[in-house]
Amino acid sequence: MASTAGTHFDVGDSKASDPVNRVSCRPDFAILIYPVITMTGAKAHGGSKENLLGRDPKQELVDLFSNEKRVTDKTPPMFLAHAKDDTMVAPDNSRMLYEALKAHKVVAEYLELPSGGHGLNGCHGPMWDAWQSQSLEWLASQKIVPRVLPTQKQ
Repeated sequence: MASTAGTHFDVGDSKASDPVNRVSCRPDFAILIYPVITMTGAKAHGGSKENLLGRDPKQELVDLFSNEKRVTDKTPPMFLAHAKDDTMVAPDNSRMLYEALKAHKVVAEYLELPSGGHGLNGCHGPMWDAWQSQSLEWLASQKIVPRVLPTQKQ
């Protein structure tokens, strides 16, 4: 869902009567950890695809929610992390999105973790810590959050 928010947004309609519709729903950035990105082919996560699109979705719907196909130069900056040994959601999901972001010159970083599987060892340990610390560094490099110096407490 997070990758969908980052690729399926509008810029708002300044002439809308409803003030909510005047505002863009584009996120400022996205951090995606072992995300489901594509609904196409063998790299699609079957359960997510069926839950989102139904048992026999039309090709137009599959293409619409294959978010690597929805990237534009207006897509927000993204940080992606995925373990090489994730057998539930293929790491190619993150790679495809990263390549699409770079092709559209969108600021992006992809952290490919050597291990941890889907869930990064139950959400603890060195791989879990790595994506958190590196995503904070990335956020600071983008001036989204202040850089925390080693002497400062978080």
